[in-house]
Amino acid sequence: MPEEDDRPIGSATMSEDGTLILDLRPEGPGGLRGIHRIVLEPTHPEYQEWLDHLGGLRPGEEKVVPPWPDEPSKTS
Repeated sequence: MPEEDDRPIGSATMSEDGTLILDLRPEGPGGLRGIHRIVLEPTHPEYQEWLDHLGGLRPGEEKVVPPWPDEPSKTS
């Protein structure tokens, strides 16, 4: 059984035109849960970063999204 920090945070699919569709289900302390869909076209500045994080993806393929290592807090 994976450790809590290693659990997937969602799933990713690639459409036929290369668009990444990320359905994320992050969890936080105290049972806090969320749902978030991110759609990234190949021209998006973060597209390649996400594709690398997923280990690559082909059109029509689906993969689980692993957590980001040492992700900094996005609160300011």
